[in-house]
Amino acid sequence: MEYAALSVEGGVEQPPTMNPKRGSARSVRRQTPTELVELLTKGDPVALGKAITLIESSSYRDRPAAKEVIEKCLPLSGNSIRVGITGVPGVGKSTFIEAFGFYIADQLNKKLAVLAIDPTSLISGGSILGDKSRMPKLSAHANAFVRPSPTGGSLGGVAAKTREAMILCEAAGYELMLIETVGVGQSELAVHSMVDCFLLLMLSGAGDEMQGIKRGIMEMADILAITKVDGENINASKVAAQRYRNALHLFPPTASKWSPSVLLTSSMSAFGIDEVWSEIIKFVEHEKAGHFFEKRRGNQSKQWLKQTIETRILEDFYRRPNLLHRLAFLEERVAKGEITVRSASDALFEETNS
Repeated sequence: MEYAALSVEGGVEQPPTMNPKRGSARSVRRQTPTELVELLTKGDPVALGKAITLIESSSYRDRPAAKEVIEKCLPLSGNSIRVGITGVPGVGKSTFIEAFGFYIADQLNKKLAVLAIDPTSLISGGSILGDKSRMPKLSAHANAFVRPSPTGGSLGGVAAKTREAMILCEAAGYELMLIETVGVGQSELAVHSMVDCFLLLMLSGAGDEMQGIKRGIMEMADILAITKVDGENINASKVAAQRYRNALHLFPPTASKWSPSVLLTSSMSAFGIDEVWSEIIKFVEHEKAGHFFEKRRGNQSKQWLKQTIETRILEDFYRRPNLLHRLAFLEERVAKGEITVRSASDALFEETNS
């Protein structure tokens, strides 16, 4: 018998480098619209996020699936309170939403979804989408769903699919929708057309408050809240609040005869946060009592239809290669001053209708 100086045992079998239950990347199956809806209605935030990503997709291949998801969720939606929150940059919208949302989710034990709109850069085409980092406490709460979405260049600084995202969140059982605008230009108009209550955040101690009052935005506001009411800013905030109340009396009454209130809040100390929620509930009950709540939502749906049609027309128009070639030719002539803009547009639409 021969003896070896060294014998090697078989040892322990090495585990595979990939989870065998997961399979290869190519074998991962995309969830169907029915599966997504079934999961999100059970409160799965991952499925809700995937569904919103699907409806935000600009790919034509995703359009049928997105349509099916929305249609399945629509009968399960409409049971939340939709609140739009706006204010100039620096007023503390994200900080307020963090404090207000945490109060709703933690102390009141209600589910809320925050759809925060991030502006898309006109230069790079990208968005920061940093609202989750600005709302770390709220984002980590089990009752909260925070979803930043890029505007994608849509008019008014509101993501084109925000309305549909609200439907999905409502189907997932979220009782309160908070829609945050970028706080520039026409974003207030766009958000006002999709919410039940419009909350305007205002600053004090930053100069003459009356100079900061824009009649249009003040008339749209259902509730006003002055932020950063703490420290040395308390007295200035009280003075500003009275000025805003005086200004509101100069505006004509709304159809429902609701008188907007001016509240004082501090996101740092949570002062006045509960009062804002109470005022929102008071406003919603007032609107429902006079049947203005349902009428408002009905009018919003009609406007949504018109906007969807306009968007679809533009999408279909720019998907025609022959028209894009013709458009490029006319753009060059317009740039050189060889033809007027009106003549160029007439020529293009005549070709479209031919």
